Amino acid sequence: MASAIPNPPYEITQDERTMGTLAHVLQLVTAWMGPLVIFLLKRDSLFVKFHALQALLLQICLAILWIVALGIFFVTMFATVSRSGSMHHQPPPLGVFIAFPILWLVGMTAWVIVLVVAILYAIKAGRGEWAEYPVLGKIARQFLKI
Repeated sequence: MASAIPNPPYEITQDERTMGTLAHVLQLVTAWMGPLVIFLLKRDSLFVKFHALQALLLQICLAILWIVALGIFFVTMFATVSRSGSMHHQPPPLGVFIAFPILWLVGMTAWVIVLVVAILYAIKAGRGEWAEYPVLGKIARQFLKI
């Protein structure tokens, strides 16, 4: 699932483990702001920057997913409302009953995935592991030149 990065020549301190754990956990409450603050505050620790950047990248991907899903939702709504014709007491367009459950399902699935990933990798960061998110870990490694 996640490949380990070779440990750097220094020992990972308890403070670094705590900050790495916080970077993952805070994304559940603060979205992208918590990991960004930790990434900017702990620039001297490669371990903390690595974990905070992964959480930050996950939140950026989640934001992009929401923007795309909401864009599709609004296009569907406007397309079905414009086809429904006059504004005399008609039932809601069929697009509402199709697009809204799909949007809800996408949102709940993304929330569960972020919840599981944040908890799992917070535990790994607390243990001092250089655990990578499946796709985003490689991007974070390239960005940090690890």
